[in-house]
Amino acid sequence: VQLQASGGGLVQAGGSLRLSCAASGASGGTFSRFAMAWFRQAPGKEREFVSTVGRSAGSTLYADSVKGRFTISRDNAKKTVYLQMNSLKPEDTAVYYCAAKPVILSHVPTTLYDYWGQGTQVTVSS
Repeated sequence: VQLQASGGGLVQAGGSLRLSCAASGASGGTFSRFAMAWFRQAPGKEREFVSTVGRSAGSTLYADSVKGRFTISRDNAKKTVYLQMNSLKPEDTAVYYCAAKPVILSHVPTTLYDYWGQGTQVTVSS
């Protein structure tokens, strides 16, 4: 499975961006069995969990730092996961990575993902 993240850019504080992550190398049925997640890594810091969506679009988890501002969603027909980021802050500046992991039922893992995209840069200016 290959993951291609896009949608990053430079935005002012308070602005919005929508990240996309398209999967290839898997059928739509296979993609629907993956939990999909976003992680981020700021300069000089470790990679951290941002959000995940399970096999069901209603099964989501968010890091406390983004709760209420970011929304994760998925479109299984397009084999794509999205991260809508609103009310962006300078501390959201990082490279954002999407990741995939096959799961059972409604599991929404925050670690140990199997497949990773290449990352997209998000820069929020103050």
